[in-house]
Amino acid sequence: MTAAEDAAPPPRKRRPLLVYLPLALFAALATLFLFRLYAGDASRLPSALIDRPVPVFSLPGVEGLKGADGLSDADLRQGHVTVLNIFASWCVPCREEHPVLEGLAADPAFKDTGARLVGLAYKDSPQNVRSFLTRLGNPFATIGADEKGRAAIDFGVYGVPETYVVRGDGTIAYRFVGPLTPETARDTLLPEIRKASGQV
Repeated sequence: MTAAEDAAPPPRKRRPLLVYLPLALFAALATLFLFRLYAGDASRLPSALIDRPVPVFSLPGVEGLKGADGLSDADLRQGHVTVLNIFASWCVPCREEHPVLEGLAADPAFKDTGARLVGLAYKDSPQNVRSFLTRLGNPFATIGADEKGRAAIDFGVYGVPETYVVRGDGTIAYRFVGPLTPETARDTLLPEIRKASGQV
């Protein structure tokens, strides 16, 4: 054996294709999840709570704001339609949506339905909520501070903002996922509010 042959590395063994199978499966699943995440209209995500009673909850209010008494499931069973908006001061889409909620609360078409707009502050501190609504305006009749996020989880919230239309008997009639725009507030949300209040 020559010195050159002695120094040569041993021939590499070929790895069987099964070694790459987990990587290929992971890549396929990741592609599928990404496709499902961005496919379709996020506002039409299904909710197991449609036509079912709102979950039981009781939340404190935010001192210094309207409705400092808080929000509970009993408040959503007062005989009139309630629009429940779940938001947070740290949520960028919530900031983009906020002028739409201000416009909705002042809209005569909304007022004619007899509905009430209430807020649920998700995983947010009362001081941040107070600062947010003091600076941008407070369209809500009352607000519940869900600092631990438990009530939102019980509603099946994927992420903020989300908006629920609740009938006067406390059953959930409709759910909108994502930030409302002037168009979706007018063309989607208001008709659902009218339907829930028996005006359609």
